[in-house]
Amino acid sequence: MSVIKLVIGDRMGKGQKVGAGAENAGAEVTVIPGMAADMKLGDVMNQQQADLGISFCGSGGAGAITAQTKYGYKCRYGMRSIEEGITAINDGCIVLGFGFMDKEELGEKLVKAFIAKHGLNA
Repeated sequence: MSVIKLVIGDRMGKGQKVGAGAENAGAEVTVIPGMAADMKLGDVMNQQQADLGISFCGSGGAGAITAQTKYGYKCRYGMRSIEEGITAINDGCIVLGFGFMDKEELGEKLVKAFIAKHGLNA
């Protein structure tokens, strides 16, 4: 695996800033378009054989829990900080559920943490 495939699903149809930060760190990013995109996260990750998924909604859980339930992806949800996301990656999670945090820094740092955890070169 040389390029990390990241899928982003946001309840409000956003996620472009996180995507831009992730691309800066070397990821290939798909931002699912439209409202309730977080609920499609697991399906799109499965279709694209993605390495990592990020879900955003008010609680930070719905899309991540759905992806875990439907596809068995290890997830952590209810997160509100970059540090929590990095810890989740280091604990082996590949689906990360956050409250609304559409920030470039989040995407960049999560991809860098994934690369470091898995010994990859981006």
